[in-house]
Amino acid sequence: MTATTLTACGGGADETTAAAAGADKETTAAAEDKETTAAAADSGSADAEVVLQVAFENSITEPVGEGWTKAQEIIKEKSGGKMAIEVYPDSQLGDKSSLIDSMLLGENVCTLADGAFYADYGVPDFGIVFGPFLFDNWDQCWTLIESDWYKEQCGKLEEKGLKIIASNWIYGERHTLTNVPVNTVEDLKGLKIRVPSNEIQSKGFDVLGATSTGMALGDVYQALQTKTIDGAENPLATLYGRKLHEVAKYLILDGHVKNFTTWVVSADWFNSLTEEQQTWLLETASEAGEYNNEVQQAAEADYLQKMKDEGVTVVEPSEEVLAGFKEKAQPFYEMDFGWTDGLYDTVRAAMGANE
Repeated sequence: MTATTLTACGGGADETTAAAAGADKETTAAAEDKETTAAAADSGSADAEVVLQVAFENSITEPVGEGWTKAQEIIKEKSGGKMAIEVYPDSQLGDKSSLIDSMLLGENVCTLADGAFYADYGVPDFGIVFGPFLFDNWDQCWTLIESDWYKEQCGKLEEKGLKIIASNWIYGERHTLTNVPVNTVEDLKGLKIRVPSNEIQSKGFDVLGATSTGMALGDVYQALQTKTIDGAENPLATLYGRKLHEVAKYLILDGHVKNFTTWVVSADWFNSLTEEQQTWLLETASEAGEYNNEVQQAAEADYLQKMKDEGVTVVEPSEEVLAGFKEKAQPFYEMDFGWTDGLYDTVRAAMGANE
């Protein structure tokens, strides 16, 4: 399911997929990707009047990498070569915070970020889009990013110096991989589950009965192997790409977060473009998002089958079981995150959940 929108705002992922665990595997993957990465960066930008450097932590061969490779073709065609995109995967230009700092200085860089991240940059209400079981389906995500509420949050973020140019990129549904069976939400009680180190996701898992453990993604394989933690959550691409299924053999497809990605640039840099150039960029980012979504959905099916083939027990929960998860998650929306009063009801209405 894709979204054909030019809305320059959205929520998304602060986590990224990497190659297999282990230095030898990462070295092999890097060698295999080297030629592809070089081709992605060499976008014919030397002759362009305007160049945007798109940087992220993912590999160029992941769906988001393929999406931006496609974007290079799209913007070249739209602009007649006047605009170009250079792609820098694998943290080549630094981490997310460094890139954001560059944006705040007006530099021509772009990266992905999510609602929890934007909350930390002074727009607290944005954090709700990463709350557990907020969305019932992807259509609600796309309805929300077209809403007046969402546009208002975008405006607030732009006042902080950050402009979101696309919201319609699926990053993946976040599922839970454990080293003991989990068939219902009650089975999470007492389990130590790794989450990214932010308040939204930590409390989002605590409320389900688990004990959230903030940890760098690169440390998760060993932590699972040594039983320091009992599980981890992420989209299938990350779980498989990190080979976490080698040391945790139970997967429940709970889809606790529908993780869609936003791409952000400097507001000052964006406003320095002509109206025509802004349109080319917004259209390119949206169309590339549709391409990413096609690649992403095909990849997820492939990852899931590979995990099954490699010995993972997969639970596809019934609607009744999912209802138990959602009920358990409700107290999360009554916690104090500095949100506007009644935010949960406002957002549910904005996404069309009450229709």
